Amino acid sequence: MSALFDLTDRIAIVTGGGQGIGREIVRTLASAGAHIAIAEFNPQTAQDAADEVRNLGRRSLAIPTDVRNHESVEAMVAAVLAEFGKIDILVNNAGIALNVPSETCTIKEWNRILGVNLYGVIWCCTAVGRHMLERQSGVIVNIASMSGSIVNKPQPQAGYNVSKAGVIMLTKSLAAEWATRGVRVNSVSPGYIGTELLNKGMKEFPDWGKVWLEMTPQKRLGKPSDVANAVLYLASDAAEYATGTDLIIDGGYTLW
Repeated sequence: MSALFDLTDRIAIVTGGGQGIGREIVRTLASAGAHIAIAEFNPQTAQDAADEVRNLGRRSLAIPTDVRNHESVEAMVAAVLAEFGKIDILVNNAGIALNVPSETCTIKEWNRILGVNLYGVIWCCTAVGRHMLERQSGVIVNIASMSGSIVNKPQPQAGYNVSKAGVIMLTKSLAAEWATRGVRVNSVSPGYIGTELLNKGMKEFPDWGKVWLEMTPQKRLGKPSDVANAVLYLASDAAEYATGTDLIIDGGYTLW
């Protein structure tokens, strides 16, 4: 591996790192040398991911975290600093999807999707960002979505789209504010990635899946590693001049 991608002894937090894309991000950063804190709502998947990181020869910490709750996020950051003494990389990956027609979407549902996907990213960015700004060093990578730039079809998901558009603008805003203070902030916007959850959805709604594949120029789903490799690039010294970037990894979906 090029020295530019070497993360040896850097400390990374990955929210939602217990499964799916987050789990692959954890593996990829650990394989590049980073020690990983897994901030995950599910304590069991968090511990499983932490055990896998230790088997790779890195230090790891599993922290049950509800990113919707500001106090939970602050406690998570305090625990990471107590264990590792610093935070070099933050990957805001925790997220949920909600396919509900806008006219029937309840206030509770709106609060849930925005709470995890947008406010959770805000709380993590600001809590970790204060530490990084004090050190004048750090990298934040937010997992947004191509749905922050387009309106997907045929499924109804206004709340998801709005939350991810907010993540992209938050990324750009923080990048502009913190560019001269040693902190880079970028986002990765995946298209349809073949996680266990998405594959299940395609079986339940085959008509949706047919449209998704037809509208993807590469005519296939992405792999979790496609997203994880983009995160590695943005988290590494190879991207030292990149900030405020939204890197779309979608097999060409947004071209049409």
